[in-house]
Amino acid sequence: MSKHIPGNQKHLTLNDRIYIENELNKSTSFKVIARFLCKDPATISKEVKAHRLSDWYHKGIFYNAKNFCVHRYHCRKTNACGKIILCGVKCASCPTCNQTCKDFQKELCKRLERSPYVCNGCDKTINRCTIAHKYTYNARFADRRYREKLHDSRAGINLTK
Repeated sequence: MSKHIPGNQKHLTLNDRIYIENELNKSTSFKVIARFLCKDPATISKEVKAHRLSDWYHKGIFYNAKNFCVHRYHCRKTNACGKIILCGVKCASCPTCNQTCKDFQKELCKRLERSPYVCNGCDKTINRCTIAHKYTYNARFADRRYREKLHDSRAGINLTK
């Protein structure tokens, strides 16, 4: 934590989290958000990563939410699983391709692997993004989850006779 940042360096409030969510929706960097809140950028990063919501967005046949392969749009393979002898279905439209195909590569989003770790502020709308596994930051959910964790850590152990 930086010694040059003013403030009491205590817990984030709901208002702080709402500000973080709004700025993430504008694609603001952690450094700028941290400077406004008088917190360390690592604090903002850890907050977003720890309290992001995970969700699966299921698409229709075109996006094929069951197959997560990078090659699914151009793949011409059939019967990669080898279970069905006369399978004429392309592996790109089959959910078992994920486990059985040698050329399978999971489609990943660079935005989720590094800062900001969430889909908030992404150029693509959630409906048009081909990544099925999405993460979003919701301030109210993050605050509720943080308060529950704080309460549970201070509650002690339940002992009965």
